[in-house]
Amino acid sequence: MAGPFHSFVIFAEMRTGSNFLEANLNALPGITSYGEVFNPHFIGKKDQMDLFGISLADREVNPKPLLRKLRAETDGLSGFRYFHDHDPRVLDLVMDDPGCAKIILTRNPLESYVSWKIAQATGQWKLTDAKRLKSAKVAFDPVEFQDHLAALQGFQRQLLNALQTSGQTAFYIDYEDLASVEVLNGLAAFLGVDGRLKALDDTLKKQNPEPVQDKLENPQDLAAALPGIDVFALNRTPNFEPRRPAAIPTAIAAAAAPLLWFPVRSGPEDAVRDWLASFGGLVEGFEQKTLRQWKRANPGHRSFTVIRHPLLRAHVAFREKIVSGQLADHRRILIRAYKAQLPDPGQPFPDAASERSAFLVFLHYARLATLGQTGQRVDPNWASQTAILQGFSSFQPLDLVIREDRLAEGLAFLADEVGVTSPFAPPPDPAAQALSAICDDAVEAAGADAYARDYMGFGFGRWQG
Repeated sequence: MAGPFHSFVIFAEMRTGSNFLEANLNALPGITSYGEVFNPHFIGKKDQMDLFGISLADREVNPKPLLRKLRAETDGLSGFRYFHDHDPRVLDLVMDDPGCAKIILTRNPLESYVSWKIAQATGQWKLTDAKRLKSAKVAFDPVEFQDHLAALQGFQRQLLNALQTSGQTAFYIDYEDLASVEVLNGLAAFLGVDGRLKALDDTLKKQNPEPVQDKLENPQDLAAALPGIDVFALNRTPNFEPRRPAAIPTAIAAAAAPLLWFPVRSGPEDAVRDWLASFGGLVEGFEQKTLRQWKRANPGHRSFTVIRHPLLRAHVAFREKIVSGQLADHRRILIRAYKAQLPDPGQPFPDAASERSAFLVFLHYARLATLGQTGQRVDPNWASQTAILQGFSSFQPLDLVIREDRLAEGLAFLADEVGVTSPFAPPPDPAAQALSAICDDAVEAAGADAYARDYMGFGFGRWQG
């Protein structure tokens, strides 16, 4: 390829101006864009069922030959438009290819939603003669718009992540930029072609240029709904906690029942382990190969885990791993860097106030750790349960997540699912008694702050109600 790219893709959505952008690109010498080549219902444009001798049925079997032909049998730079609901197999093919230029076209999502509704109502998706303009007022549906917005934002985040992880960049262009010859010529320079536009293509006409409120039957509903709609994804919580592996070596299976448990550290491990062992003993020490073998040998198996209230789990980790001295490196860091006042390893605190103070320091440390702001690894005993379960799911999603306060019912359900019986009687919980002795509003608030993802994601409230 003479320039930096051998092809291009326009990432856009319906009613974002992609037809207009494509028309102007096609006006440049050495550029050919073939439309929505990987639309599920046609190839390139409405009612077209083949391209380069490849039919829609052929493309459905394998999209790669059409992508190869599109590039090989075009003089100059070839490309196509791709929307979020087009063939997902193609997305990986183009995103993994730095020789394919990425153009990302966006538009105000409210404008694109209303335009889409009008096009649906009138049946007019393109306008080449202003005399034939069809206009209509449409109803704003808050739920429908939320779905529209979520789809757009999700796809844009997917594109951004793929560009970041592969070290690529894209040419971003907004709907309003399409009126600028200078911007479109900047795109031509980005693509590495010599041609430049002298004027914009005037074949396509702008539809429904009126203000949004003038296009709606119910503008008052838009005004009422907008305060609750997160148009810019401002409420998306940034997540900097390190991703965790699947922790397959920690998985434990029952020897005589098709039950597989993925333990969450600092949870009710002893109680679940004893219950699982009641089915003929335990099978441990898995790796990916042997775990797959176990799954194949145990049809109808069920996998599960048990989650605990984040505050109780943090206190168990604090006592059993830090106060005990078991994790000596982390203990030293808490003392030296965070000024935690801890008794000698394995010794009790002199009173509840001193334990509460040290536990608050630990919760602050746990918060920083789950935000990726410490220099130490995030130990699985105080990593968020959200991150741990996401790690499990990287191997295989679990069948059941049981909350500790419903452990007896959850284990009974599992046993019934696989046709076995073993009663479970929850043992006395000294961990809960120990936390009760120091818990107050400050501890509750620090726990909720440290494990906001778990509180929100799993629906936890205050530990003491």
